Amino acid sequence: MASSARRRRVWLRTDRRPAASGSAVSPTVPVPWQRSEALLDSAVDRYTGRHVEQLWWRWSGPLDMERFVAAWQSVMDRETILRAAFEWEAKPRLVLRADACPEVVRHRADTADWDELLEQDRLHGFDVSRPGPLRITLVDTGEPGVTRVLLTFHQGLLDTRSVLLLRNEFSRAYLAGGALPGGERRPDIRDWMDWLEGQDTTTARDFFRRTLPARTPAVLPALPGPRTRQHGHGRAGARLTTAEVARLHRWAALRGLPDSSVLHAAWALLLYRAADTSGPVPVGFGITVSGRGIALDGVERLVGPVRGCLPMTAVVDPARPIGGLLADLRDRALDMAAYEWVSTRQIQEWAGRSARLLESLVCVEPAPRALPGLQARLDDAGIRYGRRHTGAAYSLLPVTLSVREDTDGSRGLTVLHDRTRISDTDAALLADQCARLLRRLPVLDATEPVAELLTTLAGTKPPRVAPPRRATRT
Repeated sequence: MASSARRRRVWLRTDRRPAASGSAVSPTVPVPWQRSEALLDSAVDRYTGRHVEQLWWRWSGPLDMERFVAAWQSVMDRETILRAAFEWEAKPRLVLRADACPEVVRHRADTADWDELLEQDRLHGFDVSRPGPLRITLVDTGEPGVTRVLLTFHQGLLDTRSVLLLRNEFSRAYLAGGALPGGERRPDIRDWMDWLEGQDTTTARDFFRRTLPARTPAVLPALPGPRTRQHGHGRAGARLTTAEVARLHRWAALRGLPDSSVLHAAWALLLYRAADTSGPVPVGFGITVSGRGIALDGVERLVGPVRGCLPMTAVVDPARPIGGLLADLRDRALDMAAYEWVSTRQIQEWAGRSARLLESLVCVEPAPRALPGLQARLDDAGIRYGRRHTGAAYSLLPVTLSVREDTDGSRGLTVLHDRTRISDTDAALLADQCARLLRRLPVLDATEPVAELLTTLAGTKPPRVAPPRRATRT
């Protein structure tokens, strides 16, 4: 399938410029702790589809291909991370090349099935030993002046917020004729790594050692089951309507709770149910953090793999009020906010345990934000960007809950899963049961016991998870 994906890229492509012989040695930086395993995993096998994320939208209006490619070249010349290559033979590091060219592919209308193209492009992966963690694909729709634009990127070097920043920079360059206008310097991967290397981890280490539960937490939202006889990765989804999301938001806001705490509570209950026991049970799962809440000037504009994952732990007691669990999850997230620059691997080492702290992840995607100034300039040029879509990445974990709010206010819940561990049927059960808990919560009072919310799933079959075939990594 990977070779098929390569054959499709035949219409327009900008090949990478080879490094000049005798050129100066390229500078290097250490690999960020948060992304070392993703890069190593892709270096071993790029064609798994793991760690590859996608973002796409519809471009309506005139499209000048020469200017389009020049604009992306201008962005690549400006952004250090887009010229980074991963080396690991001596020691893992990022080599910052002096130059590189964007990879741009265009498909004529009716020459590529969209869903097939998305999947093949994901499976094509990235050669992380070469610069360029971003790929651009254009697909003509057949409608006059309408083209799909797909950005595919590797999570080891970019995160979603970074790619949205890159889209803005590309738009500025395109409107300026293909050359990115000048501006104030933004921090890059070098500044971020310098900041990370300068941090004293003592306080972070003491915090996690002190606050992690003494008992091994329940970490999978499914009961042990047989082999799935399936392979690869899959997605299963459920959706909360605009009205359901608004009702849930109002219920949470009245109690001083962010929407993220409500989502974390639903997942914690699925972990508790899978523990198949009674009484209080500690649960553990990963949550994504922006990584930008650090004391680095301009970090909100930094392009790189800044987003991280931290272990969320809580004790679920069916006899305790629902509001107590929600408050615990909120407070835990607030306490960890000061340490969102550390990695789960570091925390695992500090904890000094062989047992894993998490086997699943809850990823809340950033809500789309309008850019009125830039959009007005695009409008003046007769260009309109349609609704943004994202395709979350598969990871080394057995299961991830990806939550995305759409422009209409509805909310998509997507369960991304390793099909050798969790079957398509069981992943669909997880998505459905998570949505059921979220729909039921606003009907209840926060003083009612957790057990009352768990009755929402009474009579439903718990999902099953197969044993791992080999040890996995976080």
